[in-house]
Amino acid sequence: MSRVPGWLGRLGAGLTEMSERLDERRAEVEKDTVPEPARAERPADPVVPAPRPAVPSGPRPDPAEAVPWGVRVAAEAGWRLLVLAGTVWVLMRVISAVQLVVFAFVIALLITALLQPTVARLRRRGVPRGPATAMTAILGFVIMGLMGWFVTWQVMENIDTLSTQIQSGIDDLRNWLLKSPFHVTDKQINQIAKNLREAIGANADQITSAGLEGVQVIVEALTGILLVFFSTLFLLYDGERIWQWFLKLVPAAARPGVAGAGPRAWRTLTAYVRGTVLVALIDAIFIGIGIYFLNVPMAVPLAVFIFLFSFIPLVGAVASGALAVIVALVTQGVFAAVMTLAVVLAVQQIEGHVLQPFILGRAVRVHPLAVVLTVATGGMVAGIGGAVVAVPLVAVTNTVVGYLRQYSQEAQLQSARPAFEDEAVQADGGSGGTAPGDVWGNTEGLAHKE
Repeated sequence: MSRVPGWLGRLGAGLTEMSERLDERRAEVEKDTVPEPARAERPADPVVPAPRPAVPSGPRPDPAEAVPWGVRVAAEAGWRLLVLAGTVWVLMRVISAVQLVVFAFVIALLITALLQPTVARLRRRGVPRGPATAMTAILGFVIMGLMGWFVTWQVMENIDTLSTQIQSGIDDLRNWLLKSPFHVTDKQINQIAKNLREAIGANADQITSAGLEGVQVIVEALTGILLVFFSTLFLLYDGERIWQWFLKLVPAAARPGVAGAGPRAWRTLTAYVRGTVLVALIDAIFIGIGIYFLNVPMAVPLAVFIFLFSFIPLVGAVASGALAVIVALVTQGVFAAVMTLAVVLAVQQIEGHVLQPFILGRAVRVHPLAVVLTVATGGMVAGIGGAVVAVPLVAVTNTVVGYLRQYSQEAQLQSARPAFEDEAVQADGGSGGTAPGDVWGNTEGLAHKE
């Protein structure tokens, strides 16, 4: 066997050594790049598991953010309305428990609004506060008492004549029905009269109990009159200090707004009461003159009733006018009733379109629909007294809310004023230009303008 040359053997050994180094280098590179699970020995044909849904790893969102915005707004408004309704309900329960005191104080406020200008006029003439208050209060209540006495005296003086005229009017109405085209028979009229008598007899116990309750009503009325008198006297004499004491009960943050709203509310109430009294007086005079010339009995007491009922807006005028028409119908006949209705409607039209806009002006700005709804609500809640005080209450509330809204806007402007002044000073370079106070002075003048 021939021997292999030495250089060929050395070449083969070098190639073998180079191949081994390459294999080692490749093994090291695979060890660095391939992860450990990949280098592990895997079974043949491995089973791949199904992918699982991704689970959020972050914190869950706030539940309030998951509720739609409209539902959140409705819920916020709903619970606030429930709290407000509960507060109003509790307040109404408290007022109903002391209804006599509340009504007496409200009536005293209305009378004070009517008499206070007279006290102020006397004090300007040099009369001390005590005598001016006493003279005004006594004179006012004497006039109201004389009005009540005059109405009662006239009714008592003419009750017999009025009863005779009413009976004669009923007989005339019965004869007219018998001769009318409505085919009403005498038997039917007698049956209606019989039913009325039976109804009165069946309700005799209720009528008797109502008469017994009338004694309690009289006692309550006298108590209310005394409360009204003393409340009016102290409001006229010491109203300003009572208002200052009330302001101390208001939170300090809201005190400036309430202090500004109070005088405006009082001016609105004074304008309403004085305007209503003047309008009611004109209605009573002209309607009274009309029914007097139509020979309607008790024209003067009816005029006084019209004056008193005019303090109930809309409803009072209709009720007092209807009373005058009924009295004219049963005493003077259909023609007098129609003429009385024409007089009442003419005077009320003049009142609604001329007197109230001219006398009240813009001092009391309440829409007629609001007046109707307010009077109806006040009557349902508190009877005649509620109907009387409902409209002035709404008028005063309207004035207060309007002023507080205006005051809030002015406060926002005042809070933005320093930043505006700084920007103006920087823009002017510290001198020259229009002073910011002039701009804000004009703005404040517009804000204070009524």
